[in-house]
Amino acid sequence: YNKMKNSFLIKMLENCHMHLLMKKTMRIIVAKKQNIFGKEVFFMEKTEILARVDHTALKSTATWEDIRLLCEEAVEYKTASVCIPPSYLKRARAAFPQLNLCTVIGFPLGYSTTASKVFETKDAVTHGADEIDMVVNLGDVKNGNFEEVTAEIMAVREAAQGRLLKVIVETCYLTREEKIRICKCVTDAKADYIKTSTGFGSAGAQLEDIELFREHIGSDVKIKAAGGIRTQEAMEAFCQAGCSRIGCSAAIKALCGK
Repeated sequence: YNKMKNSFLIKMLENCHMHLLMKKTMRIIVAKKQNIFGKEVFFMEKTEILARVDHTALKSTATWEDIRLLCEEAVEYKTASVCIPPSYLKRARAAFPQLNLCTVIGFPLGYSTTASKVFETKDAVTHGADEIDMVVNLGDVKNGNFEEVTAEIMAVREAAQGRLLKVIVETCYLTREEKIRICKCVTDAKADYIKTSTGFGSAGAQLEDIELFREHIGSDVKIKAAGGIRTQEAMEAFCQAGCSRIGCSAAIKALCGK
């Protein structure tokens, strides 16, 4: 009797385990959300989204306490990086030696000279930057000087000394043709990423721009969406549209309620 009872209990536990496993698998792989930015997208695990997030604090009023908390959250939730002002790099590197640190160059307007951006980049590398997010010179773009745009990206890439380079193109100010031309600039300059926005322009990331980038960037260039991305649904939509990184200050609050 005891043998039969134990066998029955084991069978029940096995069935329960299989049911939970199938339920989890179905939730991850099969379940869908409808009409997010007019798209049908699949659920993603929160950890999968966080692994693509550049946890960001770039307000001019950010204090060291703000940056310290940002870094602690990034470590706890395993984000791809933290994106912080250059002035905090040295202190953040000392306090969080294993953390992936990203900073911004020519930010947010992009109209500083190439020499200035090169100096900023070298300084950032000296103080511990692992990743560089540079803003292109939009004046050059509007003047049709795309060779200058390419040359500047190449100069910053050289100054970055092998660090990951993302190029912010501020899509809200560009025509469709300019976006296509700048995809070629980023590709020809061998940058690692094209990035939609600073988050300080008139608008942020748009899914149609991600689709356009995918059509026109080189195969070695990845995409980062940033600006106005504040919900889990938005993050999922941009990830599934083809973004390898998401620049976001609200990701942990949106995903983890913190």
